[in-house]
Formats: sequence, structure tokens, C-alpha cells
Amino acid sequence: MLIGVPKEIKVQEYRVGLVPENVRELVSRGHEVLVETGAGVGISATDEHYLAAGATIVHSAQALFKTAELIVKVKEPQVVERQWLQSGQMLFTYLHLAPDPQQAIDLIDSGASCIAYETVTGRGGLPLLAPMSEVAGRLAVQAGAYFLEKAHGGLGILLGGIPGVEPAMVTVIGGGVVGVHAIDVALGMGANVTVLDRNIDVLHKLQKQFGHRLHTVSSTADAIEQYCVMADLVIGAVLIPGASAPKLITREIVSRMKSGSVIVDVAIDQGGCCETAHPTTHDAPTYLVDGVIHYCVANMPGSVPRTSTYALNNATLPYVIALADKGLQALRDDEDLRNGLNIHQGKVTNLPVATALGFAFHAPAEVLGIL
Repeated sequence: MLIGVPKEIKVQEYRVGLVPENVRELVSRGHEVLVETGAGVGISATDEHYLAAGATIVHSAQALFKTAELIVKVKEPQVVERQWLQSGQMLFTYLHLAPDPQQAIDLIDSGASCIAYETVTGRGGLPLLAPMSEVAGRLAVQAGAYFLEKAHGGLGILLGGIPGVEPAMVTVIGGGVVGVHAIDVALGMGANVTVLDRNIDVLHKLQKQFGHRLHTVSSTADAIEQYCVMADLVIGAVLIPGASAPKLITREIVSRMKSGSVIVDVAIDQGGCCETAHPTTHDAPTYLVDGVIHYCVANMPGSVPRTSTYALNNATLPYVIALADKGLQALRDDEDLRNGLNIHQGKVTNLPVATALGFAFHAPAEVLGIL
């Protein structure tokens, strides 16, 4: 199969869909890999590294999109890239369609088969979302600590405090992968950490993992209000796979938070869990609402592209190989991979996406002809 790896063009996105080592794996199986020149610069992978791995370097993104049978990316295709997609192609990348109706419309119109990393299932979770959630959870605490500094507009609080001075109060909403890693870093830095989750089993697991240093609270509207208002740093780590994130932090709650406190909304890829959140970029990562600093960067792991790219590639390689070896048959053979199919030949094939956007839903098994 002819596989294409374009250079990411989203603002300050430095990750790349395939690292040279994984290109070599695919070439060794008889596949041809086209890599756009400069695609790996952000992870210190030069064109020469890709050539040594057996790739062909191309200088036109449009030509790559028009030629490749399988396109492997990191972030959702941007407007110009969506214009180049065509019927019969497979696209494998993060999509996050629920809060992005125009992207969904463009992908429907393209006729391509679009497989989203974030809805592929397996091992009791979301194996292609997990590595980026791990990175984002850790970065959320770093970003929060940075913007709590007075020079960056914050309260002027050291996250871990010092003997005799209270540490910062950190509230984590959601005890999934993002939440676990945010908790780990925040506790490691000495913060006073509370996690809210509506699943009591999750809270039991977190208490067992982190001990009584972690304060666990059952998530209710009252609890969210109470622990956000008293917090110095709030980390939104809520996920409903494929669907828009619920707006748990209301505008009224934000209005009552401390001036100079920080919200890091990691759920922003799915629309955000804060009513006052909107996507930002690494070059302009924050804005103020009622004196509260909002950090809502939609591609947080892109700030550490080498770590993120290799973590992602470790997870995606088996699926890329399956798609390259079998084409759409890989989706028929593997239900977990099939769950990643969001759009196929003009039809929406993910129920939460269809529900969020008001489109008709078509079961993946049905459109692939296996019912």
C-alpha cells in the first residue's frame, strides 16, 4: 500500500504521524511510504533519516494527499488538507469531530474513510488516546504552576509551598488517564490535591494508588462548585469518548473563583468542560475571564513533540500495519479498530459524533458490509 505522511500544519504542531523507525517497519513489509519534506523536523528527524528508513521524500503536500491510499497524521486535517482528500482513501489521525461540525461536513463530502485515534478501543480503554492523555495530564500541572506565578498573571503561589506556608489547592475534575497523571505530578510537586469523579470505583482505585495524600470527592454540581471556587488551579480532565465534553464548570462558578487562579481545560479538544473555555494555541495559550486565567491549548502534547510522537507511534504502529496490510478488511477483522471509524464514504459511523452534530448514524459493521 502507498502510505502518506504529511507535515502537520496546525499552528505550532511539531509532531509527525510516523517516525523513521516505523517507516522502516512498513517498508520491510513491502509498503511504500511517502513523507513530506520537513515533516519530522520538530522531532529532530531529518529527510535523510526518512530516506535511510526507505521512505520517498515528496515536496508537495497536495501531491501526497492526491496519491496516498492511507494517510497517517497526528492532528485533524486542516481546511486545505480536507479539500485534497478523496473517495477511496483512508485517513488515520486524531479527529475530535463532536465540537467541529465543519470538519465533519468536509470529511463526509470527501468520501474518504476516516479513522479517529481517539475512538479506537482495546485493553479496556482507548489505547491511542491514552499516551497523549498521559502527556497532557502531566503538562497540565506544569502549565498551571507556570501561570500561577505573578509574572504570568497568576496569584503568585508556589504549587508545592514551603515549610510553614500552605501549598496551592489543586482540583482535578475527572479521574481517568489525564486525571491520574495530573494527580501524580501535582502530588509530586507538593500540592494539596482533590479529585472529583462520579464513579466511586474510580475514586477507590485512586485512593489506593495515591493514599491519603489525595482527597477524593464524589462529583456533584455542589462539589464541583465548592472545590473550583476554593481552588488555585483547576484541571478539567473529563472525557466522554467521541462526544462533546459536558460543561461542568459553569460561567457562574468561574465568576466566583479567585482572581489570578488558573483553569487548564484539557477537554478542550472535545469542546471543553468549562463554559467559558475556547481553544487557544501555544503562541497565545491563555486569556482571562473574570480575572481567571484560562489555558485551553487544543494540542497540548505538541509542546513536547519528540516525547509525544514516540509515545503515539508506539501505540499506533500495530494498527497502521494492519490497515496497510489489509486495507478496509482490517476494520472488518478487528472490532476495536472498527470502533475508530468515524466517517466512511459520506456516512457518520460513530454514534456520539452523530448525536453531537445531529447527523444520521450508520453502524460501522453495516457500512462495511459485515452484518
